[in-house]
Parts: sequence; structure tokens; C-alpha cells
Amino acid sequence: MREGRAPPLADLRARVAALVSAAALRRAARELGHDRRVGALSLAGRCQGRAAEIEREARRFARLLALRKRLFAAGARCVAGVDEVGVGPLAGPVVAAAVVLPERPRLPGLDDSKRLSRAVRERLADEIRAQAIAVSVAEVSVDEIDRHNIYQASLIAMRLAVDALDPQPDHVLVDARHIPGISSAQTAIVGGDGLDASIAAASIVAKVHRDAIMARLDCEYPGYGFSRHMGYGTREHLSALRRLGATPVHRRSFAPVLQLPLL
Repeated sequence: MREGRAPPLADLRARVAALVSAAALRRAARELGHDRRVGALSLAGRCQGRAAEIEREARRFARLLALRKRLFAAGARCVAGVDEVGVGPLAGPVVAAAVVLPERPRLPGLDDSKRLSRAVRERLADEIRAQAIAVSVAEVSVDEIDRHNIYQASLIAMRLAVDALDPQPDHVLVDARHIPGISSAQTAIVGGDGLDASIAAASIVAKVHRDAIMARLDCEYPGYGFSRHMGYGTREHLSALRRLGATPVHRRSFAPVLQLPLL
């Protein structure tokens, strides 16, 4: 861009704001580099920064898809990710989700649900459901948790989630567990919700689903703060338990609840 013919900076900013690809942003940065105005050069630097962010995210997302890519290359046709949420809380069900993503999902920002804000999780949960080949969610109740123990209950939830998928997967990727009773081949990945796209998607779907359950329970049992702590043993929750006693949705097999009177 030459002096005297350069468009107003406001127009340049508007054009740059509409760019979404790293390649387009790199081209814009090169063009802006010929404009000697301070504002244009600053805009060129921002283009370079945005391009670098997009490229980093693309590399990160490619790593999340790497294992699925190898499984597809080895002949897998349907790969599911499975994760659970709600092992640690003192109240509410344990929830598992199973997700079959398409071969090339478009889910910018996908990550372990624990690393995401509530708003981002909810956005991604909607996008996952819109793009996925199959999604299923399974709940295991407080009564079953107390009957089986929480570890077994979480495995039951994951098995039920896999069993409900249509189509059934020929390979299941699981966050750090082996799911008994399923016919599919499976691979356990420690920290899988941060390492594989399918498991990350399952962690988000499960988390959003369980959070909605706890929000409903907050209305049913006011005073405990379920919609804030989701049933975990926070100071607020423990104080409410001592003051109000345990509800039917509290896990009687968990030590902080065991000795309390039941409402």
C-alpha cells in the first residue's frame, strides 16, 4: 500500500476483522507491512499474532485427532470416545457419555471439559451433538452408587453409554479405564480427555448433562447450593449438610454423608 492511496485505517481494521484463516491473515500482514502508517503496522502485527494462534490451535487439534487417524488407517470404521463425570461428588448421579465424531470434526476450542468455562462447554456440547455420528449419555443413580461402590458404578455408566450408541463402535477410546462387558476393542488413555478429541467430546457432553441435573436438584432441594458446587464436598456443601441433613440424592456410602440424618 502506497502513501496517498492507502485506504482509511478503519476500513483496514474492518477487512482484517473478517479474516478467519491463517493464510489470509499472513497475506494481510504482508500487505500492511508496505503501509508506513503506525496504525497499519500495528494492525500487521496483530494479523501475524492471530495467524500464529490459529496455526497453534490447528496443530493442537491435529494432535487430538492423531490416534483416531491411526485407527482409521488400520481399518477402524467407527471410533467412540467415552468419559464419565461425577465420581467425586457427595450427591447426584455419576454420568457417562459416549461420542462418535466424524472423521474430520470442526470443533475449535475442543479440550478437556475441566479446562473450559461453562459457556464454552455448553457451546461445544451443542456443536458436538450437531456434528457427531452418534451420542449417548447414561446415568447411574445414587442408590446404585451406594449398592455397587462409585468405581463400579462409573464402569456401569460407561458400559451403558457404549451399549446405547447407534451405530456400535468397533473401537472405544476410554479415559484411563477398561470397560467390562463391551464387545468393541478398547484403548485406555491416561489423561485421555486432554489427549484425544473423542474422549474430550465425551467429557464435555457428560459434564454439561450432569450440571443440568444438579441445577434441577438445586431447585428440588434448596439450601445446598447444588448448582454452584455440583455436589462436590465444598465448604458450602459440608456446612449445609451439617445444618440441613442429607437428602435422598446424597450418597450414603460416602463418609461425610454416612453419619448424618436423612431428610
